[in-house]
Amino acid sequence: MPHEITPSDDMPEIVASCGVSDGDILVVAQKAVSKQEGRIVRLDSIRPSPLAEGIASQYGKDPRIMHLILAESRRIIRMGRGIIIVETNSGLVCANAGIDESNMEAGYAALLPKDPDASALAMSLKIKEITGNSIPVIISDTFGRPFRMGQTDCAIGVCGLDPILDYAGKRDSFGRNLRVTEIAIADELCAAAELVMGKSLGNPAAIIRGYEFDPGNGTSARLLRPEPEDLFRN
Repeated sequence: MPHEITPSDDMPEIVASCGVSDGDILVVAQKAVSKQEGRIVRLDSIRPSPLAEGIASQYGKDPRIMHLILAESRRIIRMGRGIIIVETNSGLVCANAGIDESNMEAGYAALLPKDPDASALAMSLKIKEITGNSIPVIISDTFGRPFRMGQTDCAIGVCGLDPILDYAGKRDSFGRNLRVTEIAIADELCAAAELVMGKSLGNPAAIIRGYEFDPGNGTSARLLRPEPEDLFRN
């Protein structure tokens, strides 16, 4: 059985012991970060509010989980077909505020890190303190997508690189100017890392080596579409 991350574990120490070099990128699963930061809730400690009880009965959800969803959300964006889409307190738009019982001991649920960008920064700084190497850190989570089937891993926390590669002003292979092409490289790196980490393999992190990137001070906020431009929220 793989070792489960706990608050007593030092994730940067674990990563450093695996050997990291300048130019590497570290992708860490959100669940591991949440466990290390103590963002784990025992469900029998929750006393659901009347609102949580009402929504839960309508949507077939555990009222304790619904109570946590409401507590972790700025607002509910959509509800329907048993799905609840919210804007979390950190600004992410996702199902169930990212609250998850998978890969958890029975009776427990994991919340998202309070500030995933701050978590990524703290991990990067500690790795540099240990190894002397500046390593970008991306915290990944699995999201559904409103216009496509299946889920894919996306970046919810970023430190040490610009999460978007902007091609605006460059030319395509036929010499035409590109005007709006922006590639969410942080999301693509998360998706690639998930192929190695898996959902049930007990691999909480992956090191990406050999990808050329420009170091930067980007955060996951760059990946969030402004509400006036978001067809899903309008």
